[in-house]
Amino acid sequence: MLHLTTGRVGCLLSKQAVVALTGSGARMSSHGHHEVSDSVDMSQPMYWDRLDTPLPDRPWKDVLDSTDKSLKQKEKGPWTALSKEEKIALYRLKFNHTYPEMKRPSHEWKTVIGGMFIFFGITGLVVFWQGHYVYPPQPPTFDEEWQAKQLQRMLDMRTNPIEGLSSQWDYKNKQWK
Repeated sequence: MLHLTTGRVGCLLSKQAVVALTGSGARMSSHGHHEVSDSVDMSQPMYWDRLDTPLPDRPWKDVLDSTDKSLKQKEKGPWTALSKEEKIALYRLKFNHTYPEMKRPSHEWKTVIGGMFIFFGITGLVVFWQGHYVYPPQPPTFDEEWQAKQLQRMLDMRTNPIEGLSSQWDYKNKQWK
């Protein structure tokens, strides 16, 4: 009975310690931050600039200042009364980028190709290092002289004379057929 009570107290203390350590004060002091960062509520509609989604879930600018509010009031009137700059400003309230701005090519491919070259270079250095320091030297059976002697031995023994290597050798003229 005493063991269960001690276990429950230990569990309760460990839960309180976890809550205390994961609190914002402990996180901020451990990372040297002096202010709490904003967390994003993923349950709310978000703004995305995407080519396949022409109308995002929410406008680019949620909080409007006084000039934006007056511009929104002018929007309710005839659009012929709006100047070109005002129309562009209204567009920028709703969208961050235009389609040509979204379609503009990025230079990300340079980073990808550079990363690939770095990876291949490091891999080549590792393979070279392994060949020089890790792998044993090549066995003598790979030498051309050894292989020539091995071939001559197989011909002298007449190995596989019907369909094999010896069937391709002319023993009278001492050359390949």
